[in-house]
Amino acid sequence: MRSFLAFTKKELMESTRTYKLFVLLTVFVIFGFMNPIMAKVMPELLNEFLPDSITITLEEPKALDSWMQFFKNVSQTGMIVMVIVFSGIMANEISKGTLTIMLTKGLQRKAVILSKFAAGVMQWTLAYILCFLITYLYTIYFWSMNEISNLGLAVISLWVFGIMLVALTIFGGLLFKNTYGALLLTGGVVMIFTILNIFPKIKPYNPMTLVSDSIPLLTRDFLPRDMISALVVTIVITVVVLVSALVDWIRLN
Repeated sequence: MRSFLAFTKKELMESTRTYKLFVLLTVFVIFGFMNPIMAKVMPELLNEFLPDSITITLEEPKALDSWMQFFKNVSQTGMIVMVIVFSGIMANEISKGTLTIMLTKGLQRKAVILSKFAAGVMQWTLAYILCFLITYLYTIYFWSMNEISNLGLAVISLWVFGIMLVALTIFGGLLFKNTYGALLLTGGVVMIFTILNIFPKIKPYNPMTLVSDSIPLLTRDFLPRDMISALVVTIVITVVVLVSALVDWIRLN
């Protein structure tokens, strides 16, 4: 336990010193402000820049538009930034050989994987919570939330999907021993899930459902029980990936 706590602290300090945490937080805080503001001003911007000869009728912006921006920005750009930031979390130390020195000084091998995973999850969670809170506060300031359903489940589901990406990034770095391998493995798995999402019988259990059906869940067009099925599968995959990383790391050393 002592090794785990010490190495987790070291990971968090390193993320701070290398500005990785700063980059991650900055991106998500910006999205937090952008989500409701863009939803609020988008109709006005469109009317401003469209030629006078073109007239379109747009609905008044509402809370759902803000959450559409939230889930789109976080699941696309936000998670890409997160994976890039964490892509070297395992690969860099393996390539530099710094972990070998720590292991010879008594650091437990399993503590390395668990600490890196914990540090990654903590940073992802902090960035995600900041983005959510900013979006939520501005959304309830501008609009009523009466039309929004299952927001808690939708937000938790996307958070769990992000945790799975952290585990995949660590496993990819361990497997290929470079950042490109970590990015390719994570991107490849997400691509497979995206392709599988076109099959109706698989979709309720597909982790990509946590991303693709957040808005239908808010509008009651998607059943919570189907989201829960995908949520359970995602948690199982995360555990399997993490255990595989532990086994591979112990075997490697």
